[in-house]
Amino acid sequence: MNEPSRAIFRTTDGLDLAADMHGRPTRGSVLVAHGGGQTRHAWAKTAAALADRGWEVVTLDLRGHGESGWSPTGDYGIRRFSEDLAEVARAMGGRPALIGASLGGLAGLYAEAEIAPGGFSSITLVDIVPNMDPDGAAKVMEFMNAHVAQGFGNLEEAADVIAAYLPHRPRPADHSGLAKNLQQGDDGRFRWHWDPGVVSGMQSCRSLRDADAFQARLTGLTLPVHLIRGRLSELVSREAAETFVAQLPNGKFTDVAGASHMVAGDRNDAFLSAAVGFLERLDRQTRAYDG
Repeated sequence: MNEPSRAIFRTTDGLDLAADMHGRPTRGSVLVAHGGGQTRHAWAKTAAALADRGWEVVTLDLRGHGESGWSPTGDYGIRRFSEDLAEVARAMGGRPALIGASLGGLAGLYAEAEIAPGGFSSITLVDIVPNMDPDGAAKVMEFMNAHVAQGFGNLEEAADVIAAYLPHRPRPADHSGLAKNLQQGDDGRFRWHWDPGVVSGMQSCRSLRDADAFQARLTGLTLPVHLIRGRLSELVSREAAETFVAQLPNGKFTDVAGASHMVAGDRNDAFLSAAVGFLERLDRQTRAYDG
């Protein structure tokens, strides 16, 4: 497997978004957008699997996350994240498929419905729907807010907090993956690798569940949309998932057993099987049509 190359995408409001580029576009391109509080490194296995199968994959650090720029005005509303994804998709050329987890998925859905219709060839949503559970969303926000100011004395402390939040997940012995989501400050303490202002901006995402105009536009989305839900999800109920997919002209639903909101982290094998299988089926259909 070849190492990814580094890329920078400049937004219209002047921020640099960091990305890794994997593979070559033999079968097309895929843009991967992480959830709130994550970085592009969370999707390295997904990117490698797709690159090995012939896709060019761009894993992106959303604004305010990882190595991407922080908004000087604190603009972290859903519309701004959506505009960023639409701009990156245009810069990639063609119509990339989108894989978006949580915040990244909601922003991609909003981009396709409101900002730049036709920008994506398909959308894979990872445990997110507009009508998310408010209590589950509050739990996610509470986790993200915890330890923002004081941080952690070492990686083991951070691992303790994550283990308490995700008790169903086996605790890894190696903290190298966790280290990519933290940065060490001048005081020697480790803090999450994202702008604390992201949390208040993300609150606006929750209001989409009451946006009738946005919900109405979803029925006009003709592109393939695949919702991959964690069966233990605290954010997306089974009823909300089925209702969402039923209103889409070209929707598909996969429920992953043994996974919570962090589907890929909990059951990466099942997630990859669902995500890759979906894109491969679309690729075969496109080739048959073109032939």
